[in-house]
Amino acid sequence: MAITEMFRDFLQNLKIDNSEKISKRYDEITASLNKIFRDTESKKANSLQVGSYGRWTAIKGISDLDMLYIMPKGKWDYYKDGKQSQLLSDVRSAIKTRYPTTDVRVDRLVVTVTYTNFHIEVQPVFEQDDGSFKYPDTYNDGSWKITKPREEITAMTEFSREKNNNLRNLCRMARAWKNKHGVGMGGLLIDTLAHNFLKSTDYYDDKGFLYYDYMSRDFFEYLSKLPKQDRFAALGSGQHVKVKKQFQRKAKKAYKLCLKAIDAGDASHNKWKKVYGRPFPATVTKAVAESFESRSTWRNTEQFIEDLFPIDIRYPLSIDCEVSQRGYREYFLTDMLARKLPLLVNKKLLFTVSDIQVPEPYQLKWKVLNRGAEAQNKDCIRGQIFDDDGYKRRNESTSFKGEHIVECYAIKNGIVVAKDRIHVPIQ
Repeated sequence: MAITEMFRDFLQNLKIDNSEKISKRYDEITASLNKIFRDTESKKANSLQVGSYGRWTAIKGISDLDMLYIMPKGKWDYYKDGKQSQLLSDVRSAIKTRYPTTDVRVDRLVVTVTYTNFHIEVQPVFEQDDGSFKYPDTYNDGSWKITKPREEITAMTEFSREKNNNLRNLCRMARAWKNKHGVGMGGLLIDTLAHNFLKSTDYYDDKGFLYYDYMSRDFFEYLSKLPKQDRFAALGSGQHVKVKKQFQRKAKKAYKLCLKAIDAGDASHNKWKKVYGRPFPATVTKAVAESFESRSTWRNTEQFIEDLFPIDIRYPLSIDCEVSQRGYREYFLTDMLARKLPLLVNKKLLFTVSDIQVPEPYQLKWKVLNRGAEAQNKDCIRGQIFDDDGYKRRNESTSFKGEHIVECYAIKNGIVVAKDRIHVPIQ
């Protein structure tokens, strides 16, 4: 399969497959708010789809959707002086009145409406003369802040048109990368960085799928070389968009993986999968894979988190591994790998969650996968996904050689919202 077909199929696999259901939920919420605040039944008027879905850069599995509800101007005098919490409470009540069994909760800035596999964050706003919106912030007794999503949507639309729609496609591909590698980046940050990259060059202005391998390579190199900072100016609006965790190291790894995939040419499917994950098209059919497994002397017991939950990485999660022997700590695995010290057999390994920024409550799961000839000969590749024991840790040992991996996942509201992986090369 040529490069063009590979990336065309890849983008096809990333398309949202439940857009009708999402649109229906938007309509239901809009109708409930219009009924209370305007005494109408309109399902479209006075609401605006924003965020990744509104900018048309979202991909299959999106779970975090955003919506603005434009309040009647006549309500401003009632809410303007210290009634930010009251406004959010009234919005929640309006939605609950029409849909009493739906999970609806007030957060600091929004009202969250939770459905199966996704939720919608409803932000009541007052439109200003310049097209921006004032929204309530309930922190520290309340204040009003400004958001400019229309400017962001317009910038995305116009710039995508100038760049042969490569901007939106790059944004979608970057989301597949962050889901594969557990990069805790928000959608607006991804779209802003993709915009900034394509703005820095005119090389891809008239290019198509045939050049998406080079575009991937150049984009990740661009990300890896960006200075570390805690915020960027969003495309269109110029408003601050926060960096939850630095992404340069993982971008550099993706850049190196792109180089290897490009060197492989048309036979690079599996190498591109290491960059973008399972949505990237495979080289072999399912029948061929099953035939290979039937001839194997070992059982393929590996499970994939994508088969159990939707993936929409939004928060940082980091795991580390403490190496010890006879009860004495020797090194952390990351330090050993950095110093090129060999990890030998008969060592104790304690995997721990060193950093997690997912709001509680959430559920943790682990996966331990053994790789290599010894794991296959012993019929012990493992790879099953299991629950955390409640202490955010996992005890293992180095029993035999191989390039093993350990992964940790954070699941919130039925969605994998954070994950991390450690390679365990036992010599």
